[in-house]
Amino acid sequence: MQIIIVGCGKVGRTLAEQLQEEETELTLIDTNPDKINQLTENIDAMGIVGNGASINILMEAGIETADILIAVTASDELNLLCCLVAQKTSHCHTIARVRNPIYNQEIGFIKERLGISMIINPEAAAAQEISRLLRFPSAIKIDTFARGRVELLKFKVMPEFGLDGMSILAITEKFRCDILFCAVESRDNVSIPGGNHIIHNGDLVSIIASPQNAALFFKKIGLKTNQVKNTLIVGGGTISYYLAKALLSMKIGVKILETDKARCETLSDLLPDATIINGDGTDRRLLLEEGLQQTESLVTLTNLDEENIFLALFAKTVSRAKLVAKVNRLEFDDIIDSLDIGSIIFPKYITADYILQYVRAMQNSIGSNVETLYHILDNQAEALEFAIHENSQVVGIPLSELNLRKNLLVGCLNRNGTIRIPRGHDTIQVGDTVIIVTTNKGLRDIRDILDK
Repeated sequence: MQIIIVGCGKVGRTLAEQLQEEETELTLIDTNPDKINQLTENIDAMGIVGNGASINILMEAGIETADILIAVTASDELNLLCCLVAQKTSHCHTIARVRNPIYNQEIGFIKERLGISMIINPEAAAAQEISRLLRFPSAIKIDTFARGRVELLKFKVMPEFGLDGMSILAITEKFRCDILFCAVESRDNVSIPGGNHIIHNGDLVSIIASPQNAALFFKKIGLKTNQVKNTLIVGGGTISYYLAKALLSMKIGVKILETDKARCETLSDLLPDATIINGDGTDRRLLLEEGLQQTESLVTLTNLDEENIFLALFAKTVSRAKLVAKVNRLEFDDIIDSLDIGSIIFPKYITADYILQYVRAMQNSIGSNVETLYHILDNQAEALEFAIHENSQVVGIPLSELNLRKNLLVGCLNRNGTIRIPRGHDTIQVGDTVIIVTTNKGLRDIRDILDK
């Protein structure tokens, strides 16, 4: 598959790094020669210095035979123009990053009239993920499948849960909730566990369940399941706008701290039901005055990763709030994760996963399709949802009789809206969607779950 990426910033770099593992031929375009040189030294890709909206540059990049063009420059308008020019010169699929809230209200019109295959808004996607976490604050991370009917939730095992030293089989028998333990991250290793795996305090455990069954399990082990009543957001950028809008619709009180007075006035007009405060969100005294010690959640969304992390660390010492911090730089994600400050949001990873999901779906046969894809376990595993369109060697055979790959779990079956955690006697049927969790990277078709 031939893919052209226009724009080699953080999103473009993340995409290129992930797509090079997908059996693709990559061509990278950017006006900055340093970015091109740096990327092509580390990634097996052709680099072209130039404007991605130029027909000559696109022709040099091979647009006539390309399968997908992905435009992720810093300019929405340039991204849309790149896609438009690409479509006039070839029959390739086009994906554009579009961030401006004005365009977000017109995405349906833009896609239909300009013929763009996919529009991704990183800020809106990040806000959506944060709003899910504030709805279910006990989870560190929540990924959704089957249009919200199934969730993959990560939480930390605490001593008060009474799970230390218990096997997964013993836990499921004791609490009798229809959930599946699909991943465990301990201090020493990361694994997709079997029933005999022993859980310890401090482990990060991921489960698959319907929202109702997940809430029931969390309630039984003593975890808070109610959504937060209010939130304090530091930073009034685009993510803050999308997040505040979502939270207000959920009847969650919103207070935003923003240093720029003009931006505060804009937010006041856009979000009349939110409290907008013009002030330095990194000012310790101001944070305490505005109720940091009493707030149920703090979301740090400034443009500086260091500020977001330090604010979350400070809040951890003075409050019991649910903490969410945005981080843009990806180089130190393992160190940031080890700080144990709650939930970390990486907008670049979210964007890359959405686009990779589309690419993987294009590579599939017609028999099944990747509907949803997330990188989990610190990027060491994938959770995928396949839609089953026709018969194959995995259909109609009990799961216990399938020769499945190692380190792979069939996590959930969605049949006509009915969610089921599968057992050995269950079968995959045409029309189902199936959730797979595996450390085997690159699954494109449901038949790839078999050990050939």
